[in-house]
Amino acid sequence: MNLLHIDSSPLGQHSVSRQLTAALISRLQRQTPGAETVYRDLSAQPLPHWAPPAGTDTGAALDDQAVLDELFAADVVVIGAPMYNFSIPTQLKAWIDRIAVAGKTFRYTEKGPEGLVHGKTVYIVSTRGGAYSAAPQMDFQEAYLRQVLGFIGISDVRFVRAEGLNMGAEPRAAALASANEDIDRATAVALPLGDRKAA
Repeated sequence: MNLLHIDSSPLGQHSVSRQLTAALISRLQRQTPGAETVYRDLSAQPLPHWAPPAGTDTGAALDDQAVLDELFAADVVVIGAPMYNFSIPTQLKAWIDRIAVAGKTFRYTEKGPEGLVHGKTVYIVSTRGGAYSAAPQMDFQEAYLRQVLGFIGISDVRFVRAEGLNMGAEPRAAALASANEDIDRATAVALPLGDRKAA
């Protein structure tokens, strides 16, 4: 099994999403001895924001292809996605702009768009300072991630959520305990590996 581990928080060792993605990856590695893991830190090595390719900018083209190669090679993707201002970090958006590529991860047909990425499970580690599950009208983070991943063909998206992290010591402890329970539940479901076709 190939794992792709993505962190996007710029908070380093203080990041809860990083702590939880590390715990989730460790759990998956224990479940599947010999699993190969590729790690991409979007904060330490940020991708530049997407722009139309310049004729001589081969470095950007290589980065774009590397990101796509990592995605297609992975059976399971773990993404650390903290909520920033009701959405996702700009570092993570730059990565998404490189995986949502017409003709590679989706295509337009006479019946509408068709996703081309199949047979993958994605775990989203969603961390939030406040509590937004009861206020979905303010959540442009999880809904967006589910939508964009579904658009490219990934329907098996599992959320591990820790919210209320900045609401005091007790809510923070409860959020972390709940997130670790989510990790146990999420990894207890069998991973549907195998159908990894792409156009």
